Amino acid sequence: MAKKQEIKTEIKEREYVIPLRVEWRKVPKYQRAAKAIKAIKEFLVRHMKIYDRDLKKIKIDKYLNEQIWIRGIKMPPHKIKVKAIKNGENVQVELINFPDKLKYKKLREEKLETKAKESKEKKKTLMQKMKEGAPKKSEEKKEDSAEKKVEEKEKAKAGEEAIKKLEKTKSKEMKHSAKGKINKKTQPVRKALAK
Repeated sequence: MAKKQEIKTEIKEREYVIPLRVEWRKVPKYQRAAKAIKAIKEFLVRHMKIYDRDLKKIKIDKYLNEQIWIRGIKMPPHKIKVKAIKNGENVQVELINFPDKLKYKKLREEKLETKAKESKEKKKTLMQKMKEGAPKKSEEKKEDSAEKKVEEKEKAKAGEEAIKKLEKTKSKEMKHSAKGKINKKTQPVRKALAK
């Protein structure tokens, strides 16, 4: 029994080149990309030995999905190279050879994730300092006051620019309106109703 448990928890990694053209040619053009995704799942269910043949146990990476759909619904790739990682009953599928477009997108998203983690860690450290009753409040106040001054200056400049823009737009409206303010007609007030 111990051997069976070890086998189930063992992580298997394999690389496959999955032929997709044979499968997506069986359906109409407007269903080809969806059929290619399903073909990947069926292939991996068969080759990664998932005995109940449940396609929900195959999880496709978002970059692999984008690679399938990159040329639209009618023209998915003919074959694709993937890495399948089996952990217990679930299989995670990842793309191996990234095209440049997806490679840069992945790098950008990883950079954003690291920035988010760093900012989260900074917040945690600040919260811990505040809980401890940090005696260095005077230094923090000095930094905060300097930052506030800079922000106030930027707000003042932004306000002045906004006012200038508004004045410009009003003057343009006056210039382009028919005869400007001088000949502006108003309707007379009816005095019979004003009792």
